[in-house]
Amino acid sequence: MADSNAADTDMSQSMDGQRSTLDVPLLHQQIDAESLRLSSIHSKRLQCRRGCSSCCVDDITVFEIEADNIRQHHQTLLETATPHPPGACAFLDDDGACRIYQQRPYVCRTQGLPLRWFEDSDTSNRMVELRDICPLNEAGEALEHLAPDDCWTIGPTESSLAQVQATAGNGELVRIPLRDMFH
Repeated sequence: MADSNAADTDMSQSMDGQRSTLDVPLLHQQIDAESLRLSSIHSKRLQCRRGCSSCCVDDITVFEIEADNIRQHHQTLLETATPHPPGACAFLDDDGACRIYQQRPYVCRTQGLPLRWFEDSDTSNRMVELRDICPLNEAGEALEHLAPDDCWTIGPTESSLAQVQATAGNGELVRIPLRDMFH
């Protein structure tokens, strides 16, 4: 079985024992590969298509390194375009399509997939697994019956991004609201 978050396992040790640092485009490429695998498994239930933007909400924040990646590729858009009206992601166009699709942040690359994560239980001293999926994609096998590898596990990729941010920056884990990127 494939690791449900292959992107996280690639924060590997180099031959000289030093930790190698992933850059954002490489991390996104690895996330996309795993998302493609999961999309293939769930193709019958996924309703996500160009213009489907119910997950594209206004409160999304990204690490500064992902914001820098967007700035690097979309400087003109950020300086001259008008953000989508509040309530939805600032990067949506009038038809609900993403204007930065190739450089969209990690969180956008996994939307729509069955998600799983772990939290402390309110009633015990143990971690409990929680699962969720976009309401548009609920039809199909019940989430609790899916194999763990058939879900995107939230947590490890965020940790990888935090490591890349800490290495690239001054150690601060600053998050940038996507709407604030427009001038």
